[in-house]
Amino acid sequence: MAESADDIAVERSLIEDISTLVEDGKMLAEAEIDFHKKRALYAANEAKGITALFVAAAVCGFFAAMALVVGLVLALGQIITYWGSTALVTAVLGIIALLLAKKGTAKINRMKAVIAADEEGRNA
Repeated sequence: MAESADDIAVERSLIEDISTLVEDGKMLAEAEIDFHKKRALYAANEAKGITALFVAAAVCGFFAAMALVVGLVLALGQIITYWGSTALVTAVLGIIALLLAKKGTAKINRMKAVIAADEEGRNA
């Protein structure tokens, strides 16, 4: 004679059900932790390759910019002498660097002000 679902449920105790539920919960938590560990490991491994690609791109970009600067100096040297072209290119690059540094400093100061205002708002 086959037992029905009601007969099986009657034979189980509440303690057994809770014990099974706790075991299932532990197994689910362990699986979830394992999944996140593997996902983090994958991301870390991919980040290494991505970082290497960006470093290589930055190096190539730097050398391309240097080639442009040398080309500008040589091209302008035909017009205003090589010393003059060196001075002109250096001055223009220096001015650009100063403007970028000034803009960066302004952004840092703005960020500090926002953070300080946020801190004051939380402490009040």
